[in-house]
Amino acid sequence: MNVTRDTVTDTEVTLTISMDAEDEEPFLNRSYRRVASRVRIPGFRPGKAPRSVIESQLGREALVHEALEFMIPESLDQVLKDEDIRAFIEPQLEVLDMSPVSFKAVVPLEPLVDLGEFQSIRLERDPVEVTDEQVNDVLESLRFEAAPWEPVERPVAYGDQATMNVKGTIEGEQVITDEGIDFIPNEENDLPLPGFSAEINGMNQGDTKEFTLNVPDDYPQADYAGKPCQFEVEVLAIKEKDLPELDDEFAKGVRDGFESLEALSDHVRGRLNDEAEAAATRRLEQSSLEEVKKLAKIEASELVYRRELDMMYEERERSLRNQRMDMELYLSYMGQTEEELREQMKPQAEERLNTMLLLRKLADEENIEVSPEDVEAEIDNLITSTGGESEEAMRQALNTENARESVRSTLLNRKIMARLVEIVQGEASTGPAAEDTTQKTEPEAENSEESSPAEEATE
Repeated sequence: MNVTRDTVTDTEVTLTISMDAEDEEPFLNRSYRRVASRVRIPGFRPGKAPRSVIESQLGREALVHEALEFMIPESLDQVLKDEDIRAFIEPQLEVLDMSPVSFKAVVPLEPLVDLGEFQSIRLERDPVEVTDEQVNDVLESLRFEAAPWEPVERPVAYGDQATMNVKGTIEGEQVITDEGIDFIPNEENDLPLPGFSAEINGMNQGDTKEFTLNVPDDYPQADYAGKPCQFEVEVLAIKEKDLPELDDEFAKGVRDGFESLEALSDHVRGRLNDEAEAAATRRLEQSSLEEVKKLAKIEASELVYRRELDMMYEERERSLRNQRMDMELYLSYMGQTEEELREQMKPQAEERLNTMLLLRKLADEENIEVSPEDVEAEIDNLITSTGGESEEAMRQALNTENARESVRSTLLNRKIMARLVEIVQGEASTGPAAEDTTQKTEPEAENSEESSPAEEATE
């Protein structure tokens, strides 16, 4: 093979690789065997026709085309090994000629990351204080959740539950048809459109009302943005919460039960404090990372950023498929082309890649690693926390290489951020980073069930 280095930078190498007949021959033999097994030649059993007969029937170019699938990647792998070049991601390939085969490979190298004097960064954690008002707000939420809905004979008020029939029409098209829905009007509720709660406030059971609201200009469905929507509402029933007294008896009925209202209040205060501490840590982590970004210098091949953008686009496609929507329909709904969506996603892709590169460099600088034992322990914790019948399903879901790599990446990021927090607070020792797996990461939070503030404070 003839190999030419066309361009060489700190982050990218462009190679032109030209094959000769001797290089091509082993690949063409493999190609011949694949083609012969599926092509019928008169007078020969499948797979038994000689290569000369196959070439005379199909032409040598057909064998070359068949061989490209493995000829180019295997030849490139050998060239990279011989030239001592380590590709950071899959190179970009372009076939230049077919006789003999020659191709160009743009090979992205390991990005260059300089963290600067990150060890000198100093930040303080936000002070944490839980007020009596916060505790009382949670107790009121618990009180509201525990109360049953009771019918009332009066006009609708904010906080009531109104059972209604609702129709909404935009330019003659009926866009809302809900019968017997339960709706809780309040001043913060902008659904289905801003001002809807105010319109039904004061209506009586059996009343019907017609009114018009304008669709906001920033409405997600662009076809409706800025247009008037005519509503027709009929109130079927009105209910209010029969709130219990906040006393010791109430506390005994919350979750597993508390001896007194004071014990419940202390528990709520403790949970709120834990949540506030965790939030303060997350803010410090984010602030620390932002300070590192200000000092850092990153150089990477444009192909690396393009690949990250491709990955984000594919992730969006998978997410849409999970919601039973394809990308074409989504783009139509958003009023965008694929190119416009990619351009919109580009800054986020660059930010995500730069963050990943910074974290990798921090792990290297601080000698932070995750052992197979760490991964197994975390998987056991995840399975145990699931409990019940879901435990076996969780075990199967985590018993894949991709799942284990995801767990490993999560643990590594957790350790990196814990170490960075130590550094910015001036608490870092000179040795390897101490293990800290107490902080929950974003991927873990996504897998947990959502809870109301009251549920979170009393779990």
